[in-house]
Amino acid sequence: MGIVPVANYAMKRALYEYDIYPKVFLTGRHTLTYKPLGMHVAFNPDVEYVVMVKEAEVAEENRYPGSNGCQTFKVKPSQDGCLHITADFAREQMYLVQVHRTREDGSLERFTDMRVYALNHDMKGRYPFRGDLHMHTCRSDGHESPFVVAANYRGHGYDFTVISDHRRYYPSLETREKLRIVDNGGHETSDLTDFLVVPGEEVHLPENDVHYVNFGGRFSINALVTPNCNQEPGDDIKYRSLDGNAPAPITKEEYLAIIHENAKKVPLALESERVSFAAAEWIHEQQKKAGGIGIFPHPYWLCSTMQLSETYLKFFYKNHPFDVFEVLGGESYYQHNGFQTAFYYEQKAQGIEYPVVGSTDSHGSTEYNRNALICSTLVFSPANTTADLCASILDKYSVAVDSISPELRLVGDFRWVKFGTFLLEEYFPLHDLVTKCEGYYLKEFVNGDSDAERVLLALKGGVPKLLNKYFEMN
Repeated sequence: MGIVPVANYAMKRALYEYDIYPKVFLTGRHTLTYKPLGMHVAFNPDVEYVVMVKEAEVAEENRYPGSNGCQTFKVKPSQDGCLHITADFAREQMYLVQVHRTREDGSLERFTDMRVYALNHDMKGRYPFRGDLHMHTCRSDGHESPFVVAANYRGHGYDFTVISDHRRYYPSLETREKLRIVDNGGHETSDLTDFLVVPGEEVHLPENDVHYVNFGGRFSINALVTPNCNQEPGDDIKYRSLDGNAPAPITKEEYLAIIHENAKKVPLALESERVSFAAAEWIHEQQKKAGGIGIFPHPYWLCSTMQLSETYLKFFYKNHPFDVFEVLGGESYYQHNGFQTAFYYEQKAQGIEYPVVGSTDSHGSTEYNRNALICSTLVFSPANTTADLCASILDKYSVAVDSISPELRLVGDFRWVKFGTFLLEEYFPLHDLVTKCEGYYLKEFVNGDSDAERVLLALKGGVPKLLNKYFEMN
């Protein structure tokens, strides 16, 4: 198979030439700094520029008189060479900030323009973090080591990821240990990186043919049934729990007795589906004890036919033995993500709605895996911690991103689709310049380069600095 290019959010030319900050803020009155990035695009200190701040969701005055979607200012550059504009941003939407020069005949010539975004006040204290909630390493059926997968995804521009290997929870723990991620009462920190690896696993217990992702749970669900599905390195609790605490496991025979008894109450025609659903309910019950979130992945994954029958899928979705729907992820053929998206919106129209995420279900983290970067999730969260990410997703502050093709497609609430599109065009290309370098040195570090730690310590704080510069959320 030839190399398939990974997703790349190309940086707009304007972002190379000008900077504007803050880019994102709460509705109200704000002062923006419009900064040229080089003498070749500098503002003339003797020129008074006309700056128009336009509401993106209001038609232009010259087309629809009376629309009143534009504020106009005359501004000269300050001593710092920047334009400083104070304007009102009354409604949640994107705003165009256009800079014009006056021609000799008095008409205006557009010089440059940038974009900013105002948000309603329920977004106070929330910031965007991009990540993946479902992927695999060589600890199960993936290609690379957990450490290399983590480093590569940081290089791809991710703020967080999970190591969710089949039947195994401990690879996520060893990756966190390698990256020196420490949980201080729910506030995770690392002296090495701002990248977060979330503990997790893909659960495969007897009779649960519907796949299930444990994202952020404090202990392994696989390891609750013996023989231990968590597999090597055995039953030691430090390999199956985040903090040394987990319920005592039960035997396979005890587990099956519970499942088959509970299956008697499931109103489905097929015995196999009744048992499958009972298994999913038991797993979800354990997930709630473990914390984190339980994800229902890839229902339209085709195994010659559908993984689940349409009838069973609708029953499963309506009765929800899960927290979050993986609306995007896993494969690049249309029936997979296309059908899942259509199903999600159809169910939403009928009043059945769950938080959504997009994940790669990756089994390789480079361009040699055609699905390495097909999907991701944007989470609007107070902080890049497991607890905050999970709580934010459960509260529906997330949107799924389809990056199979160069044209971005987002799935979720329309509000987040619009804001997420803005972020992927105006913020994340700058963010990714920072993470690409960090990802390279993380890979050097996990592969034994003694000098890489020094570089990583110097790079640490790069993304928080961007968030502080571009987001005014208080």
